[in-house]
Amino acid sequence: MSDSVLAAIIAGTATLSASLLQLRSALLREAARGQSASRRKNRVQTILLLIVVGAAAVAGFALSQWLNSGERLAQRTLQQELQARVAEISRTASQLELTRAGARAEIENAVLRQIGADGVVVAATVAACRPALVINAPGTASPPAASAEAGRACTEAEASPVTLCATIPGSAKVTEVQLFSRLADSDAPWSANRFVPGQESGQARFAEKYSQSTPEGATQQVCQVFTHWSAEHARSVRMLVRYSL
Repeated sequence: MSDSVLAAIIAGTATLSASLLQLRSALLREAARGQSASRRKNRVQTILLLIVVGAAAVAGFALSQWLNSGERLAQRTLQQELQARVAEISRTASQLELTRAGARAEIENAVLRQIGADGVVVAATVAACRPALVINAPGTASPPAASAEAGRACTEAEASPVTLCATIPGSAKVTEVQLFSRLADSDAPWSANRFVPGQESGQARFAEKYSQSTPEGATQQVCQVFTHWSAEHARSVRMLVRYSL
């Protein structure tokens, strides 16, 4: 049984009980006074009183129902307003989150574009080449000068290539690759030591073409091979990769 129906029953019962008590008091007063009246008149009065009691009970029940219906309507209205507020707050939070995510992505893209315009730099130092040892056959001897000269010699085939790799965004397009190399102990500016891919200079050479890996996730790699076969000097190498988004 719902709370509203229970409240209506309680209110109607209370009203009916009060009316019955009033009826009983009136009957007792009439009996005490000892007044004699016709039975028909008493019957009419009793019927009228019962009608009044019944009407009071019905009116009490109706009043209780009306009050409960008003309370239910107020509760329903309040609940609808609260649900509307909650939905509005949820929409606002979602819009704010989308705005923040969009702004963050825009900032990240702007930073990546700026890095691409400036270029990603990769540098390394390559040690001097170590030529293969020459072992003379037993019973033979080489002049000391010739042995020393042979010990300093190194060929491009004997050198160990070094690969420089720059990491760029997976959706980026490479626009330029600049290559530089200078002696390790040199303070000359990099701009004065730029290399052309595939061209030999100072017993050093960059490969003719760079390689580009397949994008994995959000990044990819741009790699360039460098070969250095000088047995006398170490070299510093530098690669600059520019890209666009």
